[in-house]
Amino acid sequence: MKLNLKNPLCIFDLETTGTNITQDRIIEIAVVKMMPNGEILRKSNVLNPTIPIPAESTLFHGLTDEDVKDKPSFKDVAKDYAKFMEGADLAGFNVLKFDIPMLVEEFLRTGVDFDYARKKIIDAQKIFHMMEKRTLSAAYKFYLNKELQNSHTAEADTEATMEVLLAQVEKYEGQDVIDGANRKIGEIKNDVETLSKLTSSDLVDLAGRMIKNQKGEEIFNFGKHKNKGVTAVLKEEPAYYDWMMNGDFPLDTKRKLTEIKLRGFGGKLGR
Repeated sequence: MKLNLKNPLCIFDLETTGTNITQDRIIEIAVVKMMPNGEILRKSNVLNPTIPIPAESTLFHGLTDEDVKDKPSFKDVAKDYAKFMEGADLAGFNVLKFDIPMLVEEFLRTGVDFDYARKKIIDAQKIFHMMEKRTLSAAYKFYLNKELQNSHTAEADTEATMEVLLAQVEKYEGQDVIDGANRKIGEIKNDVETLSKLTSSDLVDLAGRMIKNQKGEEIFNFGKHKNKGVTAVLKEEPAYYDWMMNGDFPLDTKRKLTEIKLRGFGGKLGR
């Protein structure tokens, strides 16, 4: 089938040195760009992360320090990928919790502008978990009745995610999405905006430290102030802002927190 697109849709996957957004680095990136006219474009690179690759990470994706020593760094290719993904919406498998936060952090680290806030985001894993509840390999087997070969290489996982996403829309189009309380929260449609709202509408920052409640209000999603309004906490405990800004939080989280504070305090960072 063909996905109905108004904008290009970049489906991507990353392999990394680990899972810490602020400390780990990308060592492989692959992007499949679906165009509204049906054309498919592809771009991929193995990268030198500029830090050692842990043995446990190598066991997962098979890449070693020797494999990447002569490869470009993310900084070398950042502008090319930003341009390739410019004007496109984003999709992937588990991208909301990991791949997009990691990618945005790398872009911010290199000083390359990548405004994900203007992009619609589809997380195929969320659709899968809402409708079937499993992993990429299981999703591939379930939807396509095929075994996923070369799992945990960025290219194989990206191609598999594209096939899974297309199969999901074909299988579930027109079906209601029901939450754990048996309430209808939406409907699967062949439409990027609808799929994006179902899978990513409650996020404030990509790491999920802040989310929106049912009223659309920004609340903290961790720690002692979990479920409390962000603006209210910053007004009642100004030092909490300083603690987060000086803490080991992703740059994107700090940027979103500052935007909320500026809005709540009339454009001033003062206390």
